[in-house]
Amino acid sequence: VQLQASGGGLVQAGGSLRLSCAPSESILSNYHIGWFRQPPGQERQFVVAITWREGKTKYLDSVKGRFTSSRDTTKNTVYLQMNGLKPEDTAVYYCAIRRSPRATPLSSNAYLWNDWGQGTLVTVSS
Repeated sequence: VQLQASGGGLVQAGGSLRLSCAPSESILSNYHIGWFRQPPGQERQFVVAITWREGKTKYLDSVKGRFTSSRDTTKNTVYLQMNGLKPEDTAVYYCAIRRSPRATPLSSNAYLWNDWGQGTLVTVSS
């Protein structure tokens, strides 16, 4: 599955952005969709994951209450709404898909995710 993340840009601290992730084929009900980010000079880190079937989510603690992931099953698209952005949120953001057996818990382990898209850069100025 090819993934395309979009919606990144430059924003001032406290601002908002909405990222979109559109896979090249229909997302199946057993898929999980994740957002990861890679800050400059750092390793890739988990941000949020969502189940396609029920929309259950798992968030990185530092983004809880600020970031919201959602999916639109009619558009086959996943969104990441980012509010209250901070300079430390500056990173390249990637979306990923994991094909999971039913009832598999959401995972923050990047090695368990199957397909990755090209990232979109989010820069938050202070």
